[in-house]
This record gives sequence, structure tokens and C-alpha cells, in this order.
Amino acid sequence: MIVFDLKCAPQGHVFEGWFGSSGDYEDQQTRGLVACPLCGSDEVGKAPMAPAVSAKSNMRNVTQTAVQAPAGGGAAAPPAAAALAMADPQAVKAMLAAAAAIQKSLLEKSESVGDRFADEARAIHLGDADARPIHGRATPEQAAALVDEGIQIAPLPFPVIDPGEEN
Repeated sequence: MIVFDLKCAPQGHVFEGWFGSSGDYEDQQTRGLVACPLCGSDEVGKAPMAPAVSAKSNMRNVTQTAVQAPAGGGAAAPPAAAALAMADPQAVKAMLAAAAAIQKSLLEKSESVGDRFADEARAIHLGDADARPIHGRATPEQAAALVDEGIQIAPLPFPVIDPGEEN
């Protein structure tokens, strides 16, 4: 897995892109599959990145603690998020809250199709179903197949609880 800082040309938005390899990035870029998550522009290129610098030996315990999985389960924070959290926890908390609010707003305006996501996205793409925003679940294989077919999809940054399954 490789992470690139990417930047859209029209607005200058900078964001991260995760790819299986440098070649995967080049392939997706050539096929027009890399787009800015903020404005949707496909005029995207690599942005300058800061080099990865190892922590000093007397700081390793602090860094390791910062990226451990949170209490009560859940995934470990990516190293970049851990570095931000150590630098300014309130800023990270505010950014995560803003991202969660954006996702919530988008979900309210889309239809939950559950495990039928891949089939429904394909039907919309082919014109066999009404065009509308949808969200649901897909396996990594289904998502890869959709991308290979030129169907634009994006993963959601936060877990989604299906309607009726809330506590």
C-alpha cells in the first residue's frame, strides 16, 4: 500500500490517495478514476509530500502508544492521523467531527441498498435503474469489479449502521 498526497488543479484541494502500488496510481490516473473528493475534479496530480522521518529512540513509546487501537476495539489510527493527534488533538477532533457531519448529510440524501450495492450501482450505470445517490456494502472484489467497469464509487470514511439496527 502506498499513500500519495494529491492536489486538484482547479481549487487546490489537497487530499490523500491510497493505492496498491505506484503503478496502480498511474493506471487509475490515466483512466480518469482519480478525482478530488471535495469538488469532484479529475484534474488531479501528486502534491509535494513530507519525507517519512523515524521518531527519536526516546520518543518511540509515545508514537507506538498513539497508533494503538482505541480502547473498546476498533482500528488503529493511521500514522499520519496519530501524528496529527499528538500535535493538536482538538484540531483532529474538529476535523473528524466535520467529516462525520458531511458523511451524515450525504447519507441522508441517498438510499441505503445494503448488500445489493454492487448490483444496484451497476444497474444505475447501465441505465436499468433510475439514477440516484445510493450507499451500501460491497466486498473488495465487488468494488474492484465496479471500478474496472468504469463505475465511480468511493468508500465511506466512517462505519454506517443500517436503519433499524441501531441500539
